[in-house]
Amino acid sequence: MTKKKTSKGNLAYERKNGYAGLSAAEHKRMEEVSKDYMAFLGEGKTEREAHDEAVRRLEAAGFKDLDTLPEGTRLKAGDKVYRGGAGKTVIAVVLGRKPLDAGLHILGAHIDSPRLDVKQNPLYENGEMALLDTHYYGGIKKYQWICLPLALHGVFVRPDGKKVTLRVGEDPADPVFTITDLLPHLANDQMKKTMSEAVEGEGLDVLVGSVPSKDKKAKEKIKHRVLELLKERYGVVEADFVSSELEFVPAGPPREAGLDRSMILGYGHDDRSCAFTSLKALLEMGGVPEHAACVLLADKEEIGSYGSTGMDSSFLENAAAELFHLTEGGYDGLKLRRALERSWALSADVNALHDPLYPAVSERKNAANLNQGVILTKYTGSRGKSGASDAHAEFIAQIRRIFDGAGAQWQAAELGKVDQGGGGTIAFLLARYGMSVLDCGVGVLSMHAPWELIGKLDLYMAYKGYRAFLLDHRRK
Repeated sequence: MTKKKTSKGNLAYERKNGYAGLSAAEHKRMEEVSKDYMAFLGEGKTEREAHDEAVRRLEAAGFKDLDTLPEGTRLKAGDKVYRGGAGKTVIAVVLGRKPLDAGLHILGAHIDSPRLDVKQNPLYENGEMALLDTHYYGGIKKYQWICLPLALHGVFVRPDGKKVTLRVGEDPADPVFTITDLLPHLANDQMKKTMSEAVEGEGLDVLVGSVPSKDKKAKEKIKHRVLELLKERYGVVEADFVSSELEFVPAGPPREAGLDRSMILGYGHDDRSCAFTSLKALLEMGGVPEHAACVLLADKEEIGSYGSTGMDSSFLENAAAELFHLTEGGYDGLKLRRALERSWALSADVNALHDPLYPAVSERKNAANLNQGVILTKYTGSRGKSGASDAHAEFIAQIRRIFDGAGAQWQAAELGKVDQGGGGTIAFLLARYGMSVLDCGVGVLSMHAPWELIGKLDLYMAYKGYRAFLLDHRRK
């Protein structure tokens, strides 16, 4: 008896390195996308900077700010609009041929990454040094953040409303900052502790100065000198820390990695690799989509998506309501609900790659591999799928069809062994509207470390797949 193929393609599911079938033209295009991504990643090291870089690119491509359109404006197929949220979240849409209540095709990514936030009363002097007290943001291994060159990014907002922007430590001529550690000669007690205990959260204080002020009246002269410099350079005083958002991130640009330059080492691949590829897919989509094409770049994912700029807010729903208001027929609450329920979405977030140095945490058959394409993750969560968004098989079949048709190589994977741990994305917050959602993103090594690693091929395949998803019109 002859075995028959039950679906198009090979009888067996074969996974392979994507470089094997990459043409010279595709390789060149991959390098172009990677170079553009590295520029985006270097410019957008915080959620504010990533928002601003996204808006700059959107406006250069002809997108109009929804909030500045004249009253009475009527949007039509092909029109390009965006809306920002507090300078940290942004949604961009290209109107499709079908009405909005037919549903949107949504790529949802996040632009915040683990980091060290400066506290509201942070500056102090001790041991002839001035330091800034920090509060880590997101899930980090605290020991990874010491003895690194750090850069300070963010804003002070003064009571008079003036916003002062800082970006110190990125230019080669800039000073950098660091968190000190014990020398091994004196670290006997420290080295007996577990990795999670060796560095405490309250010990992640950043060294910012050591020269005393010449002001004879100052009690803490080194702290006072730092305040003098802040006043001279930025026009702020110590009380302005209360209305500031300052973040320490690893200093320096992303770099190509490997003798073959096949990888990218950088800060914030989680999740700016997916945010960039989503944005680039929209900007280079070409033509008018059948369904409205939407890219949502959200904040606060690393701490649960809470707050007015997180996915747990009404930002998406409000933006969709504004679109209805500006299209023929105007706002209709029922049609808004139908639009969200009928939408297709990819939660464009990263997954972990199999690491040969730590094989014990991966179930090899269901682990993602470097250079084998963008990752489809049917469900996230932990252990018994706790907190998971579990995509429908019917929807995954449609994504396979779209990606295969576009030549976007993909692989299917979970996040580690069943009892090992787990994680989540914004998928469940999109799914609450009833829309079909699948986690789909770039694979990462050293995730949540100050420096993460991805493969150029995986980044490129995400871009190709996302672009095809936005343009797809063959809904079944």
